[in-house]
Formats: sequence, structure tokens, C-alpha cells
Amino acid sequence: MAAPNMKDLEKRMNGALDALKHEFGGLRTGRAHISLLEPVTIESYGAMMPLTQVGTVSTPESRMLAVQVWDKGNVSAVEKGIRNAGLGLNPVVDGLTVRVPIPELTEERRVELTKVAGGYSEQAKIAIRNVRRHGNDDAKAAEKDGDLSKDDVKKAEDDIQKMTDTYVKKVDESLATKQQEIMQV
Repeated sequence: MAAPNMKDLEKRMNGALDALKHEFGGLRTGRAHISLLEPVTIESYGAMMPLTQVGTVSTPESRMLAVQVWDKGNVSAVEKGIRNAGLGLNPVVDGLTVRVPIPELTEERRVELTKVAGGYSEQAKIAIRNVRRHGNDDAKAAEKDGDLSKDDVKKAEDDIQKMTDTYVKKVDESLATKQQEIMQV
């Protein structure tokens, strides 16, 4: 067993940070953003499919999303999918376009969303710590196999911990930014 691959560990930690940013994109902040509708699936021709496969999502105004549906037969399915997605949105059909006004967030809902964001960030930190654990396990296994000395293992563990601290700090910074964005009126 060779020493832990630092590039691979960094790539995996970065993947956890990217996943967090993707999760944050789906949190509503009172402003329209196309990622808000990413989790929406609709039933089309007997199959469930992502909304993005039946229409184009755009933001014509800061508090409005619009879905330009490509096939007239899917318009009511898109409306129903958005309404039932649990996002608290009330779509309005306008020909082949489904307009989705973004309602103002209440203070209570903002607080709730900051807690959800905190949960997402905690999941990202857990993923980063799991990467750290795997890296440290690899270093110890390499020592056992005689590929690394005790000093090399200690240095690898220190480097992995520094990388972990850096990524945990990035998660905390992303969370602070998202919470501030959510709480702005």
C-alpha cells in the first residue's frame, strides 16, 4: 500500500464542497433562481422525468420563474409537478409557459431555511471528515506494509488534517454567506 494520494483526497473534499453548493442552490432565498426547480420531476408519457427535460427554465424577473414547455401535452403535468414538489410555489399556466411567482419569505420560514442550510453544511463536514479518515487509514496501512516510516505517516496525517481544516473552513464560509443571503429582507 502506497502513501495516501493527496490529490485524490483533495478532489474528494472538493466534491463534498461542490455538493454543498448545489444543495444551497435549491434553497429559496426570496429571489428567483433556476436551480430552485431542479428537484422537480414531472410525469410525462408514463415516465417520471426532470422538469429540465420537458421545458426551459428562465428568470424573466427577480421574483418570477418561467418554464417554457416544449410540448403542449406536458403543460398541466409541469404545473402539477411544481405545485406538488413541496416548494411552496403556486404556478400559473399562460399558454405554453408556466409562470412561477416567488412569494416573499416570512421571518419564520427564513429561520427554518437557515437551519436546513446548517444541516446541509454539517453533512458536507461529515463527508470531508470521512475523506480524512480514509486518508489516515491509507497512511497507517502503508506503514504496516513497510512502505512508510512513522515520521512519514505523521507528516501525511498532518497534511491531511491541514487540508481538512481548510475545507471545513470553506464549508463554514459558504454557510455564513448562504445564511446571510436567506436572512436579507
